[in-house]
Amino acid sequence: MTQTSSKSAVRTAVPPVYSSVLEMIGNTPILELTKMDAGPCRLFAKLENMNPAGSIKDRIGRSMIEAAERDGKLDPSATIKPTIIEATAGNTGLGLALVAGQRGYDLKVVVPDKMSDGKIQHLRAMGAEVILARSDVQKGHPDYYQDVAARLAAKTPNSVFINQFCNPDNAQAHYDTTAPELWNQLEPFGGVDAIVMGVGSGGSVTGCARYLKEKNPNITIILADPAGSILEPLVNRGVKVEPGNWLVEGMGEDFVPDICEIDLIDEAVAVTDGDSFHVARRLLMREGILAGSSTGCLVFAAESWAKRQTSPKNVVTFVCDQGSKYLSKMFNDFWMIDNGFIEREKRGDLRDLIARRHERLEDYTLKATDPVAQAIKTMELYGISQMAILDANTSDVAGILDESDVLMAVTNAGSGGDEATLSRPVADFMTTRIETVSPSASIEQLLPIFRADRVAIVVDADEPEGRRYLGLITRMDLIDYLRRQMK
Repeated sequence: MTQTSSKSAVRTAVPPVYSSVLEMIGNTPILELTKMDAGPCRLFAKLENMNPAGSIKDRIGRSMIEAAERDGKLDPSATIKPTIIEATAGNTGLGLALVAGQRGYDLKVVVPDKMSDGKIQHLRAMGAEVILARSDVQKGHPDYYQDVAARLAAKTPNSVFINQFCNPDNAQAHYDTTAPELWNQLEPFGGVDAIVMGVGSGGSVTGCARYLKEKNPNITIILADPAGSILEPLVNRGVKVEPGNWLVEGMGEDFVPDICEIDLIDEAVAVTDGDSFHVARRLLMREGILAGSSTGCLVFAAESWAKRQTSPKNVVTFVCDQGSKYLSKMFNDFWMIDNGFIEREKRGDLRDLIARRHERLEDYTLKATDPVAQAIKTMELYGISQMAILDANTSDVAGILDESDVLMAVTNAGSGGDEATLSRPVADFMTTRIETVSPSASIEQLLPIFRADRVAIVVDADEPEGRRYLGLITRMDLIDYLRRQMK
């Protein structure tokens, strides 16, 4: 296979000027991932995160709505304003919201409750009505998100249930645009030898695999599948399994979607949540690409497959969406720690239960002399409801301040007014009746503290330099600790 240099050419073309944001969907660039580990292969990623709503699903949002208009299912001139309804893991909803907003349609989306808050806020900001459905039930259950969407469409006047999982215009969008683009883009580099894709609705696999197999039947189609999904066992071993649980968003299934032509897939790679999240973080650190959890799954599978090869091949995959929607989840060290994806040093005592360790500057504290206004700002900024108040001179814990204490402060009629109250020190309002425990104390010793609706303050009194505050343990910290032990 002839290979050409991957060095960037000098850009001389003038970027186009568009008259509609919808014209900007597609024609996304490809980046060679030179800093990832692809063994003897070259690894390329098509940057679908550069679509205007931020994901590969912009393509099918436009395709499915335009097809519904051609078929007369969506009539912009109808007396009752048309409503588009869809069940989505988030990104299809964003693609539909982009197009619906430009076309003047209402949009209602039903999403599983495991979706990131960033996606949900993005959908609402684009004008979509978001309905949350359970993520712990399977297809056929009345609370399953696709069933909820179907019932909603049945009772909504002049509505269309787009149903990406059964909609042939989903796969057609990738056959017509995505696959031809990447085929032409990689032709100067020797062409495509293998492509790594995931299945959410199945449209990208079906559309891209159809087109690429027509161009070259020897191209290998590889499925990246979250561990727990039913698809990897079905592809590799022809085995039907009960679905498990996974946290990667927008990929993996508990059923085979109608439009997913699974026979087009040559092999599959199962990818754990942890591997997906860590590779997405590594992709940002090494390549500067802020991408979502599905991209982490794809790149892990692509690296894994590429490293097993004995001869050079061109392997292409996708950056499916932007990672900004996941900053509070997999890009947050504390979220990763709380969910067991980052291992911390284990001490074998109560220090293992402290979620935010003071000695590592992970917690938020105030000095007893700080004003109430600062406490309110800190609680709002970091989304916390309580914090330790430290003595200004000794750094010992002087008390605990929680939302109830702040509320009592600002509603205290005898405090001299709001402005005066906000400038008073938190020491005037904090709770000084605190419960301290040694790191060597047992978990059972925490229970009376929690029954009294207090938090446990862990203090090591045996340090040569004196008492040392280590952090707080709340009821939820104990619950999370016990949950991790059960895995």
